[in-house]
Amino acid sequence: MTAVLITLHIILAVSLIGIILLQRSEGGGFGSSQSTGSFFSVRGKTDFLTRTTAILATAFIVNCFILALLASQPKSPLEAAENSPKNTKAIDSPALPSAPKQ
Repeated sequence: MTAVLITLHIILAVSLIGIILLQRSEGGGFGSSQSTGSFFSVRGKTDFLTRTTAILATAFIVNCFILALLASQPKSPLEAAENSPKNTKAIDSPALPSAPKQ
């Protein structure tokens, strides 16, 4: 479940970056072509990009909260046992040489 959400998170992040980079700082959107026969008008492009940005940002934030909730959940005993170290014996470290006394 977490792997799917993380994959979705990456897709949302890359999509959000792409949509933001398509927008012009003046609000023209898509390079603001002035041809009258285009599929989108200038205003339509801006509305489309703004709406898409808002939807992607909302989905990104909701996904952040879901991932945070999943990360804060305590692990089940079975998961904890699978992730525990196999060798629990303490390994004695060699004695460190002491500094000579003066």
